[in-house]
Order: sequence, then structure tokens, then C-alpha cells
Amino acid sequence: MHISSIVRSAVGAFRVSFSLGLLLLVTACSSADNRLVLHTSSGDYAFNVEIADTNESRAKGLMFRTSLAPDAGMLFDYHQEQNASFWMQNTLIPLDMIFIGADGVVRNIHVNAKPMDTTSIPSGVPVRFVLEVAGGRSREIGLAVGDRMEHPRVKPAG
Repeated sequence: MHISSIVRSAVGAFRVSFSLGLLLLVTACSSADNRLVLHTSSGDYAFNVEIADTNESRAKGLMFRTSLAPDAGMLFDYHQEQNASFWMQNTLIPLDMIFIGADGVVRNIHVNAKPMDTTSIPSGVPVRFVLEVAGGRSREIGLAVGDRMEHPRVKPAG
């Protein structure tokens, strides 16, 4: 075997190892982004969430879904605090809308938004995040204004 063949084999093996390592790192980072915890007086509740952080993904939201697991949801990220308003057009299932500040503190909760209703549901105060979960779920877990969301996108106050 020539030295050049050995070097080519070593370089090829390094490229494969590096690519696999990078893939694992990206997967780990994205899976962390898809998990959040709501801390309530009755306990801590983990949710698997889809992230909506572009105009297109926020506009579509959970429209046309026919079900949503109790531990699932969608986290809307506006990247900065602002007033937010939602409606339920083309949304087939009831949802709770949890309005959350950049610090992760729950600022407002709208329980059981009606499917297909075009009535505006405002945040009431500036928020960075809105978490949509299955209708009634926020009451089931005892979520209240002032409770906290833990997620990699939340930056601790300070």
C-alpha cells in the first residue's frame, strides 16, 4: 500500500467521523430547542414543541391540525417583546394560548380558544413568546400568570 493511499483513507475516515459528529451536534441542539418545561405550583410539566420563529411559520401555526397530544405544542418566538394577537381561523382544535415575556414569565393565558373563530385574541401586554397547547391543558396543570417557562431561547433576567 502506498503512503498516498493510506493518507487518502485516513482523510476519508476523518471526513466521515467529522460529518457524523456535526450531525449529532446539530440534532442535539435542535432537539433541545423542541423541549420546554412549564414550572407551576402543582409541578413541572415538559412539552415537545414545534418552533414558529419566521413570519411564514407563525402565520401557519397549528392550522389544519386535527389533534394535539397533551404534551405537545407550538412555541411562537417573535425575537423581541411586542404586543401579539392571534385568531383561530382554519384551526380545527381548541387551543390554550399562553403569552410569555422574554424572561420566561407567563404574562397572560387564554384558555380554550374556539376552533375557526376569527375573533382577535390579544396578548394584553408585550411578550416575546406565545405557547399554544391543547385546549384546557393550562388549567389541567394549574398554570397561572407569574409561572415560568424554561427553554433554551429564554435568557435569564439580570
